[in-house]
Amino acid sequence: MKNYDLGTGKIGQLVRHFSVPCVISMLVAALYNIVDQIFIGWSPAGAFGNAATNIVYPFTVLALGLSLLVGDGAAANFSLEWGKKNKDRADKSVGNGFLLLVIFSILLCLIGFIFKSQILKLFGASPEEKTCYDFAVQYFTVICTGLPFYMIGQGMNASIRADGSPKYAMACTLAGAIANLILDPLFIFAFNMGVKGAAIATVIGQALTFVMSIAYLFRAKNFKISKKSVHLEASILSRIILIGMASLIVQLSIVVIIAVNNNLLSKYGYETFASTGVAFGSVIPLAVVGIVMKVFGIAVSIVIGISLGGQPIIGFNMGAGNVERVKETIRTITKIVLAIGTVFFLIFELAPDFVISLFGKNNSHEYSEYARLCVRIFLSGIIFTCFIKSAAIMLQSLGKSGKSTILALLRDVIVFVPSSIILALVSHNIVTMLWASLISDVISFVFAIAFIMAETRKITQELSASIKEKAS
Repeated sequence: MKNYDLGTGKIGQLVRHFSVPCVISMLVAALYNIVDQIFIGWSPAGAFGNAATNIVYPFTVLALGLSLLVGDGAAANFSLEWGKKNKDRADKSVGNGFLLLVIFSILLCLIGFIFKSQILKLFGASPEEKTCYDFAVQYFTVICTGLPFYMIGQGMNASIRADGSPKYAMACTLAGAIANLILDPLFIFAFNMGVKGAAIATVIGQALTFVMSIAYLFRAKNFKISKKSVHLEASILSRIILIGMASLIVQLSIVVIIAVNNNLLSKYGYETFASTGVAFGSVIPLAVVGIVMKVFGIAVSIVIGISLGGQPIIGFNMGAGNVERVKETIRTITKIVLAIGTVFFLIFELAPDFVISLFGKNNSHEYSEYARLCVRIFLSGIIFTCFIKSAAIMLQSLGKSGKSTILALLRDVIVFVPSSIILALVSHNIVTMLWASLISDVISFVFAIAFIMAETRKITQELSASIKEKAS
């Protein structure tokens, strides 16, 4: 923090300093599930195992959403209060956030065990597909056990970054991912534990991240966890939840998308036929869409990581009244995000077979055909998506949680879900319904530009008013 002054340092260097470790952290976090799917895809479980993990995936996204609600909200509020030199409220932002993470993680863990069968059914599991259902039960049971490790470790990561230690935050997540990467083949193949082994490896990795995150609390630079700071205070909690709501909405929208898609895929998969004349069925689309959503998550994680890396810069300078630096940070992040979106667009459109080949071999012609279509159609609006996700985070950093939440809801729920349902009901075709993604991207992109331009104009007006006031 001493070497990188948020109020005077070069914006490009600051963005790089905070974003690179943050991107790695987010990317590694996204790799937890994708690594499982890669190894499971190459195991005897194959498509059945990948379909099962796709069924469980929304529940882990819900857990991540709650941890980001608290973690991102606490970190953003900490940056704002620190910029205003309110040390006591800065400490309470982190302390209250930590206790809230503990409470939420325990509650969600209990809910998972009590309503296991109902949750799996909600996300597309069918007892009639016995092999797939059994795999889903095995995976869910183990993952649910490790929820407190996962949620607290991920939630505290944001406060560690905001405290000026993005490299340590990165190390926490990286250590867990490396452990998962090493243990996955050991448990899946060497111990012959299959899907259950993949879940055990994941939880062990999450536990390692948790331990390292907790250890940081005793050596933090700018905040202190104490009995006073963890004492819940309504004004602090409301700020944390209000600011972090956009992060929760982003994750909840993914939960809704997968739940709706999984049920539509299961219902209309037997009515949609490949070029061979054979119906795609339910297991193939569930497995393929699960893989594509994970690949989509990789792209989005990079963008969110860059945008979150700019959060301390934007938050501090907003609190300190350095309006021009806020605008420059927004411009810098936007350029980077659009470039990344373009690269992913070219990969998805030109090399879909390569993307799918990472998740197993010897798949049927029907599997390969649907996978190719899914990558090209479902991810065709990735450039728009990248800007939309980044804009939501930047609006959150500016304290505009309302617009941030609206933008997140618009892309992933308000437009996408109804579009998917309408296209599926009208066409009875699981290929046609994939176009709902591009429809929602285009519409939401227009709103994202309007929101960012409006806030930029407002910031310019504030700067002009401030200059005139000083001159007078």
